[in-house]
Amino acid sequence: MIINKVHKAACHCRAVEFELDLPNGLASPRRCDCSFCRMRGAIVASVNLDGIRILKGQDKLRLYQFNTMTAKHYFCSVCGIYTHHQRRSNPKEYGFNVACLEGVNPFELKDVPVMDGINHPADRK
Repeated sequence: MIINKVHKAACHCRAVEFELDLPNGLASPRRCDCSFCRMRGAIVASVNLDGIRILKGQDKLRLYQFNTMTAKHYFCSVCGIYTHHQRRSNPKEYGFNVACLEGVNPFELKDVPVMDGINHPADRK
């Protein structure tokens, strides 16, 4: 359980380390069923754009984009772990990989909802 407002996070090899401002703790963790999220399998939560700071390894981060090229998915170029992404549905936020948080085991989270990324809100008329 997250108690601190600022929380440390890292990829698997620790080449990328970052911290997150989480004033409300781990709010609204979720999964997405779009083609990309379904394959990576991460549980994500959100933080404001100014709520994430890369402390180490900015040069190790790589960007992946697809489809509308709106969302920006970042991953470590050394170990391949997805760390965060600028959200398509709310570009003023980053989604981040809950499994990267120090002291958090995502398998202990119960009832994590699955969002409908196949029918993304931005694709609806």
